[in-house]
Amino acid sequence: MLREEELKKGPNLYTPFLGTTTGSWRLLRPVLDRERCNNCLACWLFCPEGCFDRGEQAVTLNLDFCKGCGICVTECPRQALALVEEGSNDARLLER
Repeated sequence: MLREEELKKGPNLYTPFLGTTTGSWRLLRPVLDRERCNNCLACWLFCPEGCFDRGEQAVTLNLDFCKGCGICVTECPRQALALVEEGSNDARLLER
């Protein structure tokens, strides 16, 4: 059993004990533009799968459990996230 200090604070629980990842079948995935991100944590708060980790200066994205739902993209107030097709060129699609 995990101790309280091993759990994330907030709505998303850390689940390292899950043996199966769900991100392998998604068609779209979020890409983070770090220059636009101000670390407001809206993506972390609204992600139903807990794919975002809080950092001191920026969030990090773990795509192992991401299903490509796009909620993070919709909720980002700075448009720092974009949904791209799997296997696409991220840099070209983030220029908007």
